Amino acid sequence: MCRKGRMFAPLKTWRRWHRKINLTQKRHAVASALASSAVTPLVLARGHRISEAPELPLVVNNLNVETTKTLIGVLRKLGVGEELKRTRESRKVRQGHGKVRNGRYVLRKGPLIIYGDENTLIKRAAKNLPGVDTCNVHRLNLLQLAPGGHLGRFIIWTKDAFSQLNNIFGNYRAKGVEKGGYVLNRNVMTCADLSRIINSDQVQSKLRLVRKSTHAHDLQKKNPLKNRALMKKLNPFHQVRREAERLAQEARHKKRVAGAKALRKDKATKAGKKTRNANFKALQGGLTDKYAALDKEIADENALDIMAEESEDDE
Repeated sequence: MCRKGRMFAPLKTWRRWHRKINLTQKRHAVASALASSAVTPLVLARGHRISEAPELPLVVNNLNVETTKTLIGVLRKLGVGEELKRTRESRKVRQGHGKVRNGRYVLRKGPLIIYGDENTLIKRAAKNLPGVDTCNVHRLNLLQLAPGGHLGRFIIWTKDAFSQLNNIFGNYRAKGVEKGGYVLNRNVMTCADLSRIINSDQVQSKLRLVRKSTHAHDLQKKNPLKNRALMKKLNPFHQVRREAERLAQEARHKKRVAGAKALRKDKATKAGKKTRNANFKALQGGLTDKYAALDKEIADENALDIMAEESEDDE
């Protein structure tokens, strides 16, 4: 029964996909996600394009429309057209083998429309809009409010949904009704700019000086023959001696260069003289041969004239 074909240490079918979290902690997370949706830097950091949106949080009187075309027109009037275009153009094929598991395409998250009981038609009208999600205010989903664990989802509220938040979560003066007595977390800090607080004069005046730690490598014995800083500290005349040695070395180098230059000039002069003498001798020898050939030619011509004259006399 257990021979061949089996996998060593196979994955269990009862893997632990979920983790239990305290109910109050989950409610704190939902409240924090809702609060962060009204902070413009956090919304921009998630990649939402809200430059044309009039304000955050964006609350609309009524979105109870029946058709998707009408809803698109309303959203464009609210300045959400650029965000819709971003999500529509972000559709691409998923990387890896996940594309074969009924999730071939991925899409960026767009705006989240939270509606109340008076705008029930919005759920059907926004169903086919790419990247647009809808959620009832009485059934808020943390995975929609902070996708991927990142706060700052761009949320579009309806007026009736926005007015129900105090009844659901309560406020600092009253407890939440629908959350069974839930109390909102109070801010521990009135100023969340930590760098401003730390660098303030009030805090810096009370801080102690920075302590410098002494490490083992700072106490190591150094060789003054190899460490110039230590040699200079032990022997102040060492720097003067090094400078004198450098100047002497430069002087020797200049003297050596000048001597080599003079020697090359002298050799060039002697070589030129020898060359000129050799050329003169060659020219002189060539002229001598030329003059000898001319003398011989003149002598031959004179001999022929003499022979011609003697023959005439005989006749």
